[in-house]
Amino acid sequence: MRQHVNPLSRFFQLPRPLPSPEEIFEQSSRPLHLDIGCARGGFLLGLAPLQPKWNHVGVEIRHPLVLSAERDRQELELDNLRFLFCNVNVSLEEWLDALPRDQLQWVSIQFPDPWFKRRHQKRRVLQPSLLIALATALQPGRELFIQSDVLSVIEPMVMLIEQSNCFERPRDDSQAWQRANPLPVPTERERYVLDQGLQVYRRLYQRNDQQAPELSSLEALWQQVDNSSEEEHPDC
Repeated sequence: MRQHVNPLSRFFQLPRPLPSPEEIFEQSSRPLHLDIGCARGGFLLGLAPLQPKWNHVGVEIRHPLVLSAERDRQELELDNLRFLFCNVNVSLEEWLDALPRDQLQWVSIQFPDPWFKRRHQKRRVLQPSLLIALATALQPGRELFIQSDVLSVIEPMVMLIEQSNCFERPRDDSQAWQRANPLPVPTERERYVLDQGLQVYRRLYQRNDQQAPELSSLEALWQQVDNSSEEEHPDC
C-alpha cells in the first residue's frame, strides 16, 4: 500500500533550507546523483556502496521515511550518501541553483506517488518548475531516468519532459519503453512489480544543448496534458 501525503498541504508548502554538498560530504566535488522520492532509501543504500566515486542524495517528502533511511545509512557507514526531507517543488530549486556547474550528473525519479486525476495535476512530483530547474542544473549529456508501473503516471511525465525540448532519448533506444533498468540496483517497488509479472515503464533521457524554456510557456503546454485514465482509478 502506497502512503500518500498531499504536497499542497500547508505544512509541506513551507520552504526548507537544504544543506549543500559541501556541508554533507567530505569529498563534495564528486559527481552527484539525485534520487527524487527515495522513500525508505533501500535503492540508494544498495547503490552507494557500488558507486563509491559518486555522491548520492535522496530526497523524500515523508519525514519518518527519511529518518529511517538516515539511521540505516549511518549503520552502514556510507559517507557518500545522504537523505534529505523536503517537498522538492518548494525547496529543491534553490538547492539546484547553488550547485557547482556540472556537479549534478544523474537524476532519477522512480515510482512516484500515483496522482492519476487531472485535478491532482499539481500534486504530481514532476512539475514544470522542477523540470526547468533540473534542466538548468544538468549539462549536455547528463541523464534523467524515470520509471513507474503505472502508465497513467509516467505518460504525463514523458509528455512534460519532451515538451520542454531539453531532453532526448539515447540514439540506440528505439523501443517505446526501455526494457532494462540502466541502474544496477532495483527499488523495492520495482522488485515487487516484477515479482508479480507486471510491466515497468522506463525512459532514459539525456540533456541536450537546448536552452530551458520560460516557465510560463512550459506551464501552458503542461495544462494541455490530459490524463484520460481518471475513470480507471476512481479511488485515487
